[in-house]
Amino acid sequence: MPKGANLPAIAAFNETVVLDAVRRSEGGLSRVELASVSGLSAQTVTNVVRRLLAQGLIKEAGKQNEGSPGKPRTLLRLDPAGAYAVGVHLDPTVITCVLLDLEGEVVEHDRRPSPPDGDAEATLAVILEAIGSVLTASGVEPDRVIGVGVAAPGPIDAETGVVVRPPLIPGWNDFHLRDELTSATGLPSLVAKDVISAAVAERWRDPAGASKDYAFVYYGTGAGIGLVLGGEVYTGSTENAGDAGHVLVDPGGALCACGRRGCWGESVRPQRLVMQGLWAGVLTPPGDEEVIDGVDLDLDVEVVDTLFTQLTAAADAGDERAAGILDRSIRNTAFYLSNLAALLDIDRVVFGGPSWSRVERRYLEQLPARMAEIDMSILTHPVLIQGTEVGEDVAAVGAACLVLDETFSPRVGRL
Repeated sequence: MPKGANLPAIAAFNETVVLDAVRRSEGGLSRVELASVSGLSAQTVTNVVRRLLAQGLIKEAGKQNEGSPGKPRTLLRLDPAGAYAVGVHLDPTVITCVLLDLEGEVVEHDRRPSPPDGDAEATLAVILEAIGSVLTASGVEPDRVIGVGVAAPGPIDAETGVVVRPPLIPGWNDFHLRDELTSATGLPSLVAKDVISAAVAERWRDPAGASKDYAFVYYGTGAGIGLVLGGEVYTGSTENAGDAGHVLVDPGGALCACGRRGCWGESVRPQRLVMQGLWAGVLTPPGDEEVIDGVDLDLDVEVVDTLFTQLTAAADAGDERAAGILDRSIRNTAFYLSNLAALLDIDRVVFGGPSWSRVERRYLEQLPARMAEIDMSILTHPVLIQGTEVGEDVAAVGAACLVLDETFSPRVGRL
């Protein structure tokens, strides 16, 4: 944990050091304990705590006297209502918006379809409507909302908040999302890659004793990987880490937009599985459109989402053709994750995202055995496969967590 410094000029930095220490404690900390973990003097801690109490960011929460001689010490904990952050997840299929309190708990939620044509201005209008909805429904005082974070498909320019050229929503190429949001809401805004945001949310919710080296598999309109290594979310040199879709797992498989066949991301994304379902006769094409084996239909994101739900329901109901399509995606995922686990020595893989719940049961039942079948005798430990406990809103939650972290977590650069 970063240490504070006993200089008046960096009071703001010391506030973040103390606030971060309180946030990371399970039951709260006394002033004496804060001085110990932060490296600050007792007087500096007293001054910082006084300011944080006045700002409503922390509160006194009972006494600590068990096993401690002398006068009971007052515990300090976060005040959940001290500050709030908005998180938005921009997916080609669905736009999710959440409002988090200072402890990172969701207090309000909104979800609505993305415009089918992916137009940037129309999508921005939907985002702003969703933000307005959660703020109104929550009844939170406007001055308690500290910012907006957006999880967007990459690549992004994290410095300027520009969505550069997302393959699945070309209408967003070089869109200055951060500036547009700040202008429309009056709130500080940031933009992060969706898979990184999802990994951030999972890391914030990690239970005590959880592994610190794991992968988060984001499964929405597309698929990607967020990494937590050594207990920290790995972002890469330009904060665009996680574009893992073009690893070859199925030679001779579906043609990917990159020009190669058998890329993992293409082999598992819902649109590809839906087309396989149409070719196999499992699904009925919209408007009785003619289906030619091996030729993709031009389906908008809402139609794909509906047909994907039908495909997974058919597999759950025992349709062998539908089950075979999903099971092949599980096999391809097993190939990919086996290589990733061996490369990074991770011991856990967590799945989540807007499309995850529809395949969760099947993946969790089959994937561990599939990975065991292709064991390369490199790992000395099993790899735990599990679904996220954050829920479908994981990327939006992570975007809001990034706002809280940006505001209240200590960074040496703030000196």
